[in-house]
Amino acid sequence: MRVVVPKETMPGECRVALVPETVGKLVKAGLSVVVEQGAGEAAGFTDAAYEKVGASIAPDARTLYAGADVVAKVQKPTEAEVELLPEGSFLVGVLQALVSPELVQLLAKRKVTSFALELVPRTTRAQSMDVLSSQATAVGYKAVLAAADAAPRFFPMLTTAAGTVRPSTVLVIGAGVAGLQAIATARRLGAVVQGFDIRPAAQEQVESLGAKWVGLTLEGAETAGGYAKEVTEEQKRQEHEHLAKLVAGADVVITTAQVPGRRAPVLITKDMVAAMHPGAVIVDVAAESGGNCELTRAGERVRAGGVLVIGPVNLPSGVAQDTSTMFSRNLAKIFELVIKDGALALDFEDEIVRGAVVTHEGRIVNEAVQAQVGAAV
Repeated sequence: MRVVVPKETMPGECRVALVPETVGKLVKAGLSVVVEQGAGEAAGFTDAAYEKVGASIAPDARTLYAGADVVAKVQKPTEAEVELLPEGSFLVGVLQALVSPELVQLLAKRKVTSFALELVPRTTRAQSMDVLSSQATAVGYKAVLAAADAAPRFFPMLTTAAGTVRPSTVLVIGAGVAGLQAIATARRLGAVVQGFDIRPAAQEQVESLGAKWVGLTLEGAETAGGYAKEVTEEQKRQEHEHLAKLVAGADVVITTAQVPGRRAPVLITKDMVAAMHPGAVIVDVAAESGGNCELTRAGERVRAGGVLVIGPVNLPSGVAQDTSTMFSRNLAKIFELVIKDGALALDFEDEIVRGAVVTHEGRIVNEAVQAQVGAAV
């Protein structure tokens, strides 16, 4: 079986799907691994490092894809890349399948079996395969560093010859993996940290990191898989009233609230931003899915009075060596599940396979994606 690793084509993407550590294990397991020239360079992995563990190097994408059985990517493929996928091949990556109906239809037409990493169920058994969690660790970390860099104030309390400087108050909205990592990072930098969420299980996690819990407990705010879900209009009103007071008193706000396959909920209105003090900073890591702040623009910095609203994109790419390694380890566990004796072996009775496989044998087989694609056609 031939596993191939293309160089990512999305602008600004520095990660690579498989790192030499994982490739070496795949080669020892009897798989043939081919890496596109330069695929790992932006993440600090040279072609020589791949060759040292038994991989071959392909000079270009067309050569790489020819005869591929498994294609491992970070980002979803472009239309041009789909054209290069051999019929019947197995594609694994973050495909954004719920919001990319055209791509899903192209993959089905091409008779590609596609595995969307973002659809891996959030269960205990699937934790080692969960790329959303592994990459969200970097999101929370980098968001706080971006805020600290942009803020006009120190994070920690400082006692100096010029007097005492009070610590910054950092409000983290959303206590998922990204939010918890943001809380931990802001605490390490010495800030006074508050954690907000609407899921009942979040309070203990926030407090375990030394932050003050300032959230609400709203019934029905969490899916069985642990993700946040949309709440009622009355619950939204309660949430906004509570947040307005918290946001007004914060020096830094980190927002991380997202609903898979949906636009991110708007939690911070322009009126809330107007009530913040000059010099306050908002880092909205939900920018790519619409943003938690009404003023957020993905990839931009927006000034609103004296408040800076930052909408970062692809934060995991900013620490590409470690995030690539974590991503690669997630893929290794998935390969253990779907590759048996050197051949693809999909068991659709398995909840992970059933939940994450999107297209197979020319059909869209994932029920959630079927519903989205049907609505888009």
